Amino acid sequence: MTPSRDPLGFIRANTRLRPVPYAPEIRLHVADEATELWQKTEDELEEIGLPPPFWAFAWAGGQALARYILDHPETVAGKRLLDFASGSGLVAIAAAKAGAAHVLASDLDAFALAAIPLNAAENGVADRITATGDDLIGRVGPFDGVLAADIFYERDLAGAVGAWLDGLQAQGTLVLIGDPGRSYLPRDRLEAIATYAVPVTRSLEDAEIKQSSVWRFR
Repeated sequence: MTPSRDPLGFIRANTRLRPVPYAPEIRLHVADEATELWQKTEDELEEIGLPPPFWAFAWAGGQALARYILDHPETVAGKRLLDFASGSGLVAIAAAKAGAAHVLASDLDAFALAAIPLNAAENGVADRITATGDDLIGRVGPFDGVLAADIFYERDLAGAVGAWLDGLQAQGTLVLIGDPGRSYLPRDRLEAIATYAVPVTRSLEDAEIKQSSVWRFR
């Protein structure tokens, strides 16, 4: 069966369950090496130019945001949250563990939509996380806050998401962003509320330690 018909089987076959380096309270199904997994995905789907397997790694911004939430559970406790572009579900899982009432984890990648509930179940929070493939940019609810990590890597996406999140915070919605300073992060509109030295995979981030911050709009 191809991964497109059995993404869960593909994930189980090509990842291992490991603790997140900077948030070891959480375990995720992650890949050993990015390029090999990317190639396997394209080969088995017989398609080139697919997006990177964001769902298969604990990225720097996501680790930072997860750490912040776990260390400051009062930030999310009792809230209904959206984890935008959730990938592996790392940040959603951290929020659920910290006491969020419910987390809607959104992603457009079919593999992520299989990985999120799998990882949530491994961490005992499947009952408080729902995965959706809907495009939620521009939505205003029903949620009390939005969590977003590692999303400012592409110009058009960054512009649309930045304007949306800025507007939500202006209306009183909690907005927290995890980011190591990617190319299109709107630094002039943000302030860092915490910074961490996050261990990462050199093949992904071109470094072994990445300074990563949790941001909110000014």
